Amino acid sequence: MDSVTDPINPELKKRSTFKRKLNNFFAEVYRIHLFIIRFFKEAFVPPFELKEIVKQCFDVGVRSFTLITVTGFIVGLIFTKQSRPSLVTFGATSWLPSLVSIAIMRALAPLVTALIASGKVGSSIGAELGSMRVTEQIDAMEVSGTKPFKFLVCTRVLATTITIPILATYTAFIGLLGGYVNVATNEGTSYTSFMQQVFQPLVYLDFTASLIKSIVFGFTIGIVGCYQGYNSNKGTEGVGKAANGAVVTAMFLVFIEEIIIVQIASNFR
Repeated sequence: MDSVTDPINPELKKRSTFKRKLNNFFAEVYRIHLFIIRFFKEAFVPPFELKEIVKQCFDVGVRSFTLITVTGFIVGLIFTKQSRPSLVTFGATSWLPSLVSIAIMRALAPLVTALIASGKVGSSIGAELGSMRVTEQIDAMEVSGTKPFKFLVCTRVLATTITIPILATYTAFIGLLGGYVNVATNEGTSYTSFMQQVFQPLVYLDFTASLIKSIVFGFTIGIVGCYQGYNSNKGTEGVGKAANGAVVTAMFLVFIEEIIIVQIASNFR
């Protein structure tokens, strides 16, 4: 009897494990769905925590400002430097400012900003809320009659949604500055002439798509970081998992959203 059932048991065990993981996945998706719905229900209902929103906007900007400045400049400089040899081959170096502006404004500025913010801001939000959950500060706020979700989650998500587009715009101009340094060094192009060539190929759709991307990326970073931290457990281990999960999940979703938005925008060109 054992020889008949033993070969079947491993297969049944695999099916059971797969079914359990699938159920856990859909349960997690459902919890995230409820978390997002709760945000929209509470974020735009008085009272508004304006002071905390401004504070969080300041924190998000300060945490990312230096790294974004350095990274944006390097991205513009390196992209221009790497693109030059290909254009020189075809005798089209005059197209370099236009190429740099299209690449930075359409893709690089919002994407680079979102990835940096995912690592700096997302992990910070996840760890901060995770430590508050583990030390039962959130439970104490609920018992005292305050609304921890509105104060902790809504303010941070709104802050990232507002601040990331501002940082992305700043990254774009810093990236263009890096491109100008390379072009001016090699060709002696004036700043005025460079900027005229930069904005010439850009259309309204480029700015709109970039802005929409930044808003979506900011909301994603905020909601993922808050969800991971707000629902963390298992002590200090849970705090580490919340921070790590916020970074990995936010970066993955940013790339997925980038693909989707680019595909939608391309249909309007």
